[in-house]
Amino acid sequence: MSTSLKSNKNDESADQEEVVTIGVLALQGAFEEHQDRLERFRGVNTVLVRTPAELSNIDGIVLPGGESTAMGLIGSHDGTWDALKTFINGSPHDNKSNTSGKPTWGTCAGMVLLSDRCVGTSAVIENGQSLIGGLDILVCRNYFGSQISSFELGTPCPPPEGRQTSTEEGGNSDYPGVFIRAPAILNAGPDVTVLGKVLATPCRQAAVVLRELERKIDAGEKVVNMGVVDALVRENGAGDNEGEGRKMYVDVSSDSALDNDFQEEEKKETNLTENSLHLPGAASCGSREVICAVRKDNILCTAFHPELTDDLRWHEYFVGIVRKDKMKKI
Repeated sequence: MSTSLKSNKNDESADQEEVVTIGVLALQGAFEEHQDRLERFRGVNTVLVRTPAELSNIDGIVLPGGESTAMGLIGSHDGTWDALKTFINGSPHDNKSNTSGKPTWGTCAGMVLLSDRCVGTSAVIENGQSLIGGLDILVCRNYFGSQISSFELGTPCPPPEGRQTSTEEGGNSDYPGVFIRAPAILNAGPDVTVLGKVLATPCRQAAVVLRELERKIDAGEKVVNMGVVDALVRENGAGDNEGEGRKMYVDVSSDSALDNDFQEEEKKETNLTENSLHLPGAASCGSREVICAVRKDNILCTAFHPELTDDLRWHEYFVGIVRKDKMKKI
């Protein structure tokens, strides 16, 4: 089942498309941009979701880019988080097929929220980042750095399933991925399908977090939620005012045998090391391959912001997922 734009007047199947209603979580972030892109497709209605009640009559939902910490603080106080967990992951008390989770797409911050494990979370939030979960991935927040390190990079286009554009000229060309303070997926479970990867150097803060993560894993710890404070090196001494301590992020260089072996193997396998992405504020530990798009069943995630481009292929792909899921449950 393909999806067509409202402006495509020559599409004979347009009037026969299943009408779907897609919600966009509107607690914070780029929800209006997602709504605008989705409403360009025939047979798609949208709802801005701010309360649990607004989840009841939608067929799928988008968790937009923005600030995952702010979304977590807002959503965890009025029952929205619990309602989203049931919407996305299904009811734990009912095994009927029609009560399974509904299609959900997380972009950037939304991807962080859908992860089961997250590192680099805000150091000022008690008990760490509030996650919805549901996807067996380990995410590093702000992997690429701060706002100044935002960039656009050609990334793999979405799969052809449900995309009319997949049959058009250029329909399967690289997608313009817009990364803004973007997270990266460090690893994904065996049931998660990887849809895209990029080769990039982490920012200095993320590099320290990754080194600390490796230390914890080597020590046999199971890391679910790790804040940046775990990777801070604190130096006693006067700051700007007497009595203040100074904290800093130490640059992580590639001086370990593990890092050097990884980079040599990466260079042999991909031959992309010399052309890898190195942004302002990047660490000197060398680049690594990280995942930027995944899917498992009803859950889709992208580290970048498709709502900030006029290329609608990822939105088209998600609308197709929602339509197929709705038809299956009729």
